[in-house]
Amino acid sequence: MTINRLTWRALVPDTEQYQSLFAQPLSDTENTLEFDALQSRLCYGLSQLCHPRPVSSYMLVKAPEEPDYLKIIAAAAHQHFPAPDQQFGGHYQIDGNKITFQPTDSPAGNFSAAGEVVIADWVESEQLFGCVRHFNGEVSLEPGLVHKANGGILVISIKTLLLQPLLWLRLKQIVANSRFDWLSPDETRPLPVSVPSLPLQLKVILVGERDSLADFQEMEPELASLAVYSEFEENLQIVDEESMENWCKWVRSIAFEASLPSPAPDAWEVLIREAVRYTGDQETLPLCPLWLTRQLKEVAPYCEDNAFTGEEMAAMLEQRAWREGFLPERMQDEILLEQILVETEGERIGQINALSVIEFPGHPRAFGEPSRISCVVHIGDGEFTDVERKAELGGNIHAKGMMIMQAFLMAELQLDQQMPFSASLTFEQSYNEVDGDSASMAELCALISALADVPLYQHIAITSSVDQFGRAQPVGGLNEKIEGFFTLCQQRGLTGKQGVIIPLANVRHLCLNSEVLEAVKNEQFSLWAIDDVTDALPLLTTLPWDGEGKTTLIQAIQERIAQATQQEARHRFPWPLRWLGWFGRN
Repeated sequence: MTINRLTWRALVPDTEQYQSLFAQPLSDTENTLEFDALQSRLCYGLSQLCHPRPVSSYMLVKAPEEPDYLKIIAAAAHQHFPAPDQQFGGHYQIDGNKITFQPTDSPAGNFSAAGEVVIADWVESEQLFGCVRHFNGEVSLEPGLVHKANGGILVISIKTLLLQPLLWLRLKQIVANSRFDWLSPDETRPLPVSVPSLPLQLKVILVGERDSLADFQEMEPELASLAVYSEFEENLQIVDEESMENWCKWVRSIAFEASLPSPAPDAWEVLIREAVRYTGDQETLPLCPLWLTRQLKEVAPYCEDNAFTGEEMAAMLEQRAWREGFLPERMQDEILLEQILVETEGERIGQINALSVIEFPGHPRAFGEPSRISCVVHIGDGEFTDVERKAELGGNIHAKGMMIMQAFLMAELQLDQQMPFSASLTFEQSYNEVDGDSASMAELCALISALADVPLYQHIAITSSVDQFGRAQPVGGLNEKIEGFFTLCQQRGLTGKQGVIIPLANVRHLCLNSEVLEAVKNEQFSLWAIDDVTDALPLLTTLPWDGEGKTTLIQAIQERIAQATQQEARHRFPWPLRWLGWFGRN
């Protein structure tokens, strides 16, 4: 049996060991970060692409198709791309309607390029390939991004090419032929003049999310299989002081590039806690430039210097939570006004508080809310009815969790015949689809309570998935779930008995707000981490699941089954022949 009552220190990431690092002056670490330290896989892929004899002229990078990411990838490619010692392209001489091309090593040519790394976010044909203009009898040539990237690298969003297939077909032809041919955008109207082709050498980095990469792979299977592949890693594992230092340098470099304030020594702990809530892991911090820039931009109005304090960061987060908290507050009001029935004191047979995460479309953040699960049993044929599934409100994952929970119970009871009880489980006052298996442990406890006729404490909530052996499995949205139940208990009055049961494997995902921390410190609220359903049952009831020399839940269930079986045998014969059953019992 493993029941760990968690201290407040386990509820947030440990930053004590890094205090000396946080206290370093900004000038010691600002802009000194080696990008390879954060994105070693990506940088190795870029070095392969930039090799004099590359594996392919294409590279696929899994990353969000946002300008910030394209800039970061382009800057990293520029570091690995050797500066060419020659000019690419040349000069077009226009004499009336006669155009000639002259290769040149001089940068003065109107189509000369120095092998740069060029970014193309969303582009149209003229922006990417340039165009031929004919106005008042005069002809002019406009260069495109491919001409600026001649001899270098073009970093482009995959979605741009997927939504404009003709752009991709032409770009692929240019790379394959190492030549740029001037074409008319309208096939029915040829170019007003003949324009000589331009020698063009180009490497292409295609950046996209996983679904865009999948679509590209389906469209170009051979090219995708030969291209260099890598990913922009969104998170950084914090394993030692060096990795934490690299993350701090990354934050400071983003602040420097955007001319935003950097964290003061006492602000790192607050920022890290918010970062852990974003990643969902105490040992993982985000590298997402968009998320980090948002935090720095929002805290900037609160500070007057080039650095923001922990108090200023906390004030910004508190105001953000209040600004975005209208919907969660209204949902809590519904419970407090008893429009949604959730009990937080007393005991009930077959009733338990599970925890859910609510995600409303159009709402910026998920929030937690307790859910009341109930179970009733009656004499029957052993069928376990999932009301949500029957009503077509339960998803496949929820149905799977229900079946796994039932399998565990049947295996533990070791019955040699059909159970004489039927059971019905449901989420009370649930009017939308329910999915996920994070309530399967709660449903199992409610079922055991109903079968054993033993009440469950209502001041304790539980969230956990369960396997066929009864072991607790980790679930998502843990912080929001705990804080949702805590807020309800706090508004009704903390008694010191209330708390939440979570899987032991989920402890590393905890990063709770200051109110929960203070309540746990003052022993007004508790969190327990468990390994098994047999660890949860003694906390929720007055009885253990199994054991020798004492009354247990499994004994109570077996006794009820035996009584029900005897009653069934007693009434098996019609009234005039019930004396036959008497001989069977004696």
